[in-house]
Amino acid sequence: MTVIRTTQVSPTTEKGFSVLGRAKQLNAGVHKAYIDGQWVEPGGGEVWQHRHPASGEPDFTIARSSASDVDRAVRAARRAFDEGPWRQMRARERKLILRPIGDLVRAAEKELAELQSLDNGLPIAIGSGFRFSGSFAADLFEYHIGWIDKLDGSVPPVFSSHADAQMLTLREPVGVVAAVTPFNAPVMQFAQKVAPALAAGCTVVFKPSEYASNVAALFVRLIEQLDLPPGVINLVPGDASTSAALFNHPLIDKIAFTGRREVGEIILRAAAPGIKRVQLELGGKSPSIVFDDVEDISATARYAMSLVSMGLSGQLCSTQTRALVHRSVYSEFIAAATEQLADVRIGDSFDAAVTSAPLVNAAAADRVERLIQGALQEGARHVAGGDRVTELPGGNWITPTILADVSPSMTIARTEVFGPVLSVIPFDDEEDAIRIANDSEYGLSAGVYTRNPTRAIRVARALRTGTVGINSLFVYPPPAPFGGYKTSGLGREGGRQGFEDYLETKTISIPLG
Repeated sequence: MTVIRTTQVSPTTEKGFSVLGRAKQLNAGVHKAYIDGQWVEPGGGEVWQHRHPASGEPDFTIARSSASDVDRAVRAARRAFDEGPWRQMRARERKLILRPIGDLVRAAEKELAELQSLDNGLPIAIGSGFRFSGSFAADLFEYHIGWIDKLDGSVPPVFSSHADAQMLTLREPVGVVAAVTPFNAPVMQFAQKVAPALAAGCTVVFKPSEYASNVAALFVRLIEQLDLPPGVINLVPGDASTSAALFNHPLIDKIAFTGRREVGEIILRAAAPGIKRVQLELGGKSPSIVFDDVEDISATARYAMSLVSMGLSGQLCSTQTRALVHRSVYSEFIAAATEQLADVRIGDSFDAAVTSAPLVNAAAADRVERLIQGALQEGARHVAGGDRVTELPGGNWITPTILADVSPSMTIARTEVFGPVLSVIPFDDEEDAIRIANDSEYGLSAGVYTRNPTRAIRVARALRTGTVGINSLFVYPPPAPFGGYKTSGLGREGGRQGFEDYLETKTISIPLG
C-alpha cells in the first residue's frame, strides 16, 4: 500500500506518555457494585484489566459482577418498583427529588471529561465539547425531568351507544429497566438511558461497557446525593458475561441497549421468553450525499472527512462513513478531503492539541485494518492513510483512511467499520444517490449537502433513515427523537417519544348506562 502520511503525532507525546499517574490521580477503577443503595464487593472477586487505548498501558481494573451479583441488583430494583414508593410517588415529589441532578452533573463536568478520556481515549478537547460533555448530560436530565408532570393520559369521547362507557387512559412506568451502554460516549449514554427511566418512575440496573465504567460510577455517586429510595438505581460493572446475565434475567421488564447489531440480535432472543420490552440503538452505515451545487465543495469535503478523522475516529454509530459524491465534483472532493488529514493530531488524550481518538482496543484496530485490506482487494482505490502508527506502538492507532472508487456492493460499503475510514462512492443524479444511500441494511443517519432547500427536503424524505442532517451531521438536542430504521434499531431516544418508551398505557372503562 502506498501511504500518504499527513497525520501528525502531537509534539508533547512524540516520545511516549504514561497514563498511570492520571489513573491514580483520578482514583480510577470501579471495584464495587452499587446495589440496593449500598456499594458492595462483587461476590466472585474477579477483576477485568483495562488498558488505555492510546498507549496500551494497563492502568486500572474493573470489578467483574457475576450472575449472582446481577440477580441481587435486579431483585433490589424489583422490590423498589413493586413495594417501594418510587413509582407511586406524586409527580411533584419525584420532580423535586430529581431536580438537583442537573447542577450536580455540571459541577462534576471536568471530572467527567477526564474520566471519559481515561476510559476510552476520547481527546479531552473533544470530550469537553457540548455533545460529549457533562453539560449535555445535565440538559438530558433536566429535559426528561420536565416531562414528569406534563405527560398525562386522555379522556376520549364516548364513541357509540353500543359501547356506552367513558374511557380513561393512564400512563404508568414500564417497570425494571436493564440499561447497557457502549464505550464511545459514556457521559451522554448514561443520561440518555437513566434520565427518562427515573423520570418515568422506573427502577434501573445499569451496566456500562468495561471500556467506560469510571464515568458510570461517578454518575451513581452523584445520584447518591439525591433522596432516592434504595434499589431505584443499581450499578453492575463487568464484561459481556455480566451483560448476558442481565439480558436473560426473568425479572427485567425492559432492556435499553446501545451497541453492536450482533448484540441487539442476542437481546431480542433473550427478550422473547418473557416478552421484555426492548429499545435498541444499533449500528449504522450512514451516507453523506454531496451534490454538485454545494456552496463550497472544498469545505464540504473537509467537513465530511473530519467526521471520520477527528473526535472518536469513526467510532460513532451515526458517523457518515459513506461519501456519495456527484461525479462532476468527485475529484475535487477527494483532493480536499485528503488535505483535511493535515489537521489531525494524535497522541495523549489529555493533550489539548490532540484531535482524534485511538480505536478502543487492539482487536478493533486489527478488524479495521482487515476491512481496509479487503476493500483494496475488491478494487477500491487507496488515496490516503490506513497504516499503523509506529511512533505510538502501544496504542490502537490507524491513520485516517480515504478509499475512492468504492462500489456499493463492496464489503467496505456495506459493513459498519467503526474506525477512521471514509469510502467515497460516485453518483450520477439525485435518483442514483437515493438508490445507493438506501441500499443498506442500516438506516440510522444521513447528511444531504446542497444549496437547494427543495432538493434537501425532497432527498431527506426519500431516505430510509431515522435522522437526516442538512449540510451537517444530525444535530442532537434533547427534544429530538433519535433512532434508526431497519437493522439500526427499535424505538427512539430523546423527545416525547423517547420518554414514552419507558411508559405503559392503561385503559379504564366506566359504564355510563
